[in-house]
Amino acid sequence: MNFKRELDRPLWYLLPGGLLLAAVTLFPLGTVLWLSLERRSLLHGPPRFIGFSNYLRLAADERFWNAFWNTVYFAAVSVALELMLGLAIALMLERAWRGRALLYGVILLPWAVPTAVSARMWEWMYDAEIGVLNYLAGAHVNWLGSPAWALNAAIAMDVWKSTPFVALLLLAGLQGIPRDVYRAAAVDGASGWAVLRRITLPLLAPVMLVALVFRTIDAFRVFDAIYVLTGGGPADSTETLSIYAYKVLFQGLEFGYGSALAVSVFVCVALAALFYARLMRGALR
Repeated sequence: MNFKRELDRPLWYLLPGGLLLAAVTLFPLGTVLWLSLERRSLLHGPPRFIGFSNYLRLAADERFWNAFWNTVYFAAVSVALELMLGLAIALMLERAWRGRALLYGVILLPWAVPTAVSARMWEWMYDAEIGVLNYLAGAHVNWLGSPAWALNAAIAMDVWKSTPFVALLLLAGLQGIPRDVYRAAAVDGASGWAVLRRITLPLLAPVMLVALVFRTIDAFRVFDAIYVLTGGGPADSTETLSIYAYKVLFQGLEFGYGSALAVSVFVCVALAALFYARLMRGALR
């Protein structure tokens, strides 16, 4: 009888899937952690255990810190812009007006295009000689060849690509807010700005945090968009942690040091997720 009661618990039904997920997650992670403690390279003989030497090398690596701050800047600026634009689009779509269905399709189009295709399309638009942006601006800006412009150009492409995702999440959150709250605010004579600041944003905060979690994690491990646009150049001005790890692993063939770089990306993403989890816990109380 007790055994039957135990089987009635949902945990038993979740256990097989949880074990499978743990296996496909923990085994690769454990392998990368072990590789990061070795000097393993096709160019330097047999593998040798060296402890935390790869991480000490990482801390003194100027190229690593350059990639780290490029990644932080990319994630912070792109996510902030996507959140602001996504909120504006969600507020616009939430209102009933003619032509809204057509706008849905237009807004979702960038999100539906594969990232590599989007990056190649923007690369042509940014072209200094035949690009449409320079043609429209009547200027001659080397968008992808100038260290001052290249990372910001990649951010613009990422914002165009990912804002629809944020807008959809926020729109779902807006549609979940009870209409009675807005009716009560209208009866009290609250202005549109007061309703947005005191009702909409506080009630939308949990959904906004979910959007921030997804987009920050995605932006921090960005690879394909920047790799197609610039390959990490010029002069490593757009090189992110993921691109640097890729170059070390697959071009330099340093599997030990490249694994240490991969672990650093994992740690940064995990810390960001824990930070947002604490914020989310406070918002849901």
